[in-house]
Amino acid sequence: MAPSAKSSKRSAPAATAPSKKVKTNGKKQAPVESESEVSSDSSDISDSSQDELDSEEDELDDMEVDRKDEESEEDELDDLDEEKSNQDEEGSGDEDEEKTVSKEVDPNKKSSAEQHAEQRKLLADRKLKRKSGNEVQQIKSLWEKLRVKKPAPPKVVRDKLSNEIWELAKDVILDLVMKHDASRVVQTLVKFSSREKREIITKELKGNFYQLATSSYGKYLLVKLLHYGSKESRALIVDELHGKLRKLMRHKEGAYVVEDLYVLYSSAEQKHQMIREFWGAEYAVFKDSGKGKSVVDITKESAEKKQLITTNLYGTISASVEKGSTGFQILHAAMKEYTDILIDDIEANEPKIREFIELLNEQFAELVHTQEGSEVACTLLALATAKERKVIIRSLKNHIKELVKNEHGNLVLITLYITVDDTVLVHKSLNVEAFDDESIPSIISDKFARRPLIYLMKGLDGKYFNPKVKKDLEKYEKLAYAKTSKKPKDQKREELLSKALPLIYKSILATTNTEDIDNRFDKLISVNIASQFITELILTPTDDDSINEMKKQLLDSIFDVCIKGDVLEDYHIINKTPFVARALKSLIQGDQFKWDFESKKLKVTNKNNIPGVGVEFASKIANEIMENNKLADWVSGSGSFVIVAVFEVLQISKSPEFKKLEKELKKNKKTLQADTDNKGAQLLLKILG
Repeated sequence: MAPSAKSSKRSAPAATAPSKKVKTNGKKQAPVESESEVSSDSSDISDSSQDELDSEEDELDDMEVDRKDEESEEDELDDLDEEKSNQDEEGSGDEDEEKTVSKEVDPNKKSSAEQHAEQRKLLADRKLKRKSGNEVQQIKSLWEKLRVKKPAPPKVVRDKLSNEIWELAKDVILDLVMKHDASRVVQTLVKFSSREKREIITKELKGNFYQLATSSYGKYLLVKLLHYGSKESRALIVDELHGKLRKLMRHKEGAYVVEDLYVLYSSAEQKHQMIREFWGAEYAVFKDSGKGKSVVDITKESAEKKQLITTNLYGTISASVEKGSTGFQILHAAMKEYTDILIDDIEANEPKIREFIELLNEQFAELVHTQEGSEVACTLLALATAKERKVIIRSLKNHIKELVKNEHGNLVLITLYITVDDTVLVHKSLNVEAFDDESIPSIISDKFARRPLIYLMKGLDGKYFNPKVKKDLEKYEKLAYAKTSKKPKDQKREELLSKALPLIYKSILATTNTEDIDNRFDKLISVNIASQFITELILTPTDDDSINEMKKQLLDSIFDVCIKGDVLEDYHIINKTPFVARALKSLIQGDQFKWDFESKKLKVTNKNNIPGVGVEFASKIANEIMENNKLADWVSGSGSFVIVAVFEVLQISKSPEFKKLEKELKKNKKTLQADTDNKGAQLLLKILG
């Protein structure tokens, strides 16, 4: 049904029957729509209602035309709508009475199909009367052929259709772009036309880019022009929008254009200039104002500038958050500028810090997917009180799985580990949700997702955290312990680790018994990153007997997959994934032995023995290989490096198996000498003497 329009007329009551109280059957009647609530002009349509007009096929919903010359026709449509509404409302009462009244008043009432047919005809006539109405109808007819995707028209046909559309549209471009259906035509034209025609379209629209950016339909064309346009075209658009970015960020439609412009089409210098606009009018008008200086440098110049910039930044941020733009990267960059000002003088800015955390504490999940947003989230976590951190944890709980896997988001989780003293809350709210049987295999196989678990096991080990990330996390730690965090960080890490280890071990052990081929343990350990993680997991000491028991089960699974079987076959894991030999070497040495680079020898450490690894694991491997007469097979390929590690560990520890292994190796000395291309074999010859 066509949407009702504003009208001062309404149809008379359906009948002059005696007044009766309508029966409601206990149900509340739906209110009849007030005329004052329906707009007569398309410019009054709200942003939210315009989004609902996106469907090109349902043209009856597209009534954004000037209705002032068509009041009488709209009144007739209103009469039909109201009459139908009144009849529906009375339907819950006495049905017999309703039928009687209906027959008396409107014996020649048209059917719904007839009413819709009249409305469609009326709409078609109106569209033809609009400015460029005939051209639009012809263009749309051609566009329907051009936009077909299955099957897509050949290039020759596509170019012919594009040229025909161009001839009809080139003089009425501005008339087309503000209509939702015609705007899509111009978008297609931009996509398939030549560079010269795109330039013409861009120049034709010059002076109207702000209007396009704030239009529900025009914004898509503007994004297309940025995407397909030349460097000069983009510069034309950027220059025209300069000085209006703060206003656009507060606009529901315009914010999307600014975000695309910032993320996809701006250089580093242009990004800095865009953010400077948020500082205030001076920086929006003069492009070079504040260039080469950070926001902290500017605010230190005078208290007046500091007050002005902080007010403008917070105003833009809070307005954008209320508009639902919290996830935008350009807004995250503005937030980072604001937090830089706040942490420059924490004591003086204490009220503003509390206000900023309150603004964002329920929306932290919208911040963590960008670098700037992650930095803002981590900084605010470090500055938050215990009560505020609880609210933030609650807001992140339902997003924890996505947060862990995100390159920037997992740093927020690590910051939570570092800053929050309540380890029980963190474990129950976040770890239990994130580290389940289904998620762990994919987490430990991902370079970034595994970092929170690596932190729990190894701390900020430089082997897994690059210097910049490590420096940032240490900065957040310092901020937290200067304000609210009290519990020693190592104690927190150990408490969290003791709670997380059972989840991790159970999840990995579950892959040893699964029937799912893609998630079996042999597939998991064949992934380099996962293999490295499992090695670190086993080498993490614990006093928990149940964990040590699971550790032995995991070592047995590694032994079955990596040591047993025919090592000469190509499908054996040692041959398929050479890095597995490095993992085995680490487990053979355990925490008992460490390679000394100065002396170039393996030396004994003073660390506690870890059950199942070190000498115990080396002896188990040596016995398995010698008892099955497979030593010659193992020294002939990648397995030779495993034998080198076993030999060195057994030799230093003076294990009973050492003499047996040495004797067997000497029997294979000629084989080793012949295998000159095998570095592992040559190492064995060297240590045998």
